[in-house]
Amino acid sequence: MTEMKPAHETSEAESCGWPITLEEVLAAEKRIRPHLPPTPLRSYGPLNDALGMHVLVKHEHHQPTNAFKVRNGLSVITAMTPSERARGVVAASMGNYGLGLAWAGHRLGVGVTICVPTGVNSDKLTGIRDLGAELMVEGSDFDEATEIMERLVRDRGLYPAHGVNHPQVLAGAGTMTLEILEQATSMGVKLDAMVLGIGGGSQAVGAMTMLRGRGTEVRVHGVQAQGAPTIHDAWQRRKPCTGPPPQTFAEGLATRQTYPLTFDALCAGLAGFHLVDDTALADAMRLIWRTSHQFVEPAGAAGIAALSVLRRELAGQTVGVALTGANVDLATLRRVVDEAI
Repeated sequence: MTEMKPAHETSEAESCGWPITLEEVLAAEKRIRPHLPPTPLRSYGPLNDALGMHVLVKHEHHQPTNAFKVRNGLSVITAMTPSERARGVVAASMGNYGLGLAWAGHRLGVGVTICVPTGVNSDKLTGIRDLGAELMVEGSDFDEATEIMERLVRDRGLYPAHGVNHPQVLAGAGTMTLEILEQATSMGVKLDAMVLGIGGGSQAVGAMTMLRGRGTEVRVHGVQAQGAPTIHDAWQRRKPCTGPPPQTFAEGLATRQTYPLTFDALCAGLAGFHLVDDTALADAMRLIWRTSHQFVEPAGAAGIAALSVLRRELAGQTVGVALTGANVDLATLRRVVDEAI
């Protein structure tokens, strides 16, 4: 287990119960639906055979930014007041949330500034710029980019749209599971479990909000990169903390601290939390390609990677996963295809 130092004391937001309500997710769904049609939910026989379970695959990499976090960005901006929109929005991102917020700002006429650390996938940066957002490249990781975001809030009065610690981010993420439940019902299928990647926890907390609100008994498992295990290790200890810089090629999972708005909910709601290394993520990317002919980025394959770990526990069950993003650069994709990872 990675050695870590204690984080700040638990905030008021952490102590007041579940961070969002079912009603907030339903409201977010109404706001984003005019802009985002539902993404497909599919099952692939070869994938089921390879894993020994019935896997329902949510194709979030088919979003207009090729990643699920456009839901989060659109949820934030559509909930803002006119005066808040006039200030302009700022956020820190490893790429996909920045793309989503930039897409929403471009669509709704709101100025967006995105802070990213050095070394982020250049294709994501090009996409953010092409959507008209201002880009600030500074810091070594997501948490240092967040410090730049906070500086811009102080200096320029921009509206802070934190990629995790914002209720509308969680509500937007919850709309994905809302769709999964509706689509599974229309297919005549009942979910037994969901396995979701965790960078900051918005996807998992959004999912658990929907499942709790609908009174289902679907178990939610989280998965994090072994090279960025802070939230996993903190979950085991049931104590918020900050860890060392991430060492993983899965940008969407590369965080090094817990977040007040999601941590308590992850502790209360996850049925299990698992680590996968970069080799397992690359193996999952290749498995997804062989069985469904879908290319995804490393973080987008996290759910599938964890199913190999959970093969015995979930054998014969119906399990939902999301291909959360496909913004993989050519150099990384070539290494994965050539089995260099």
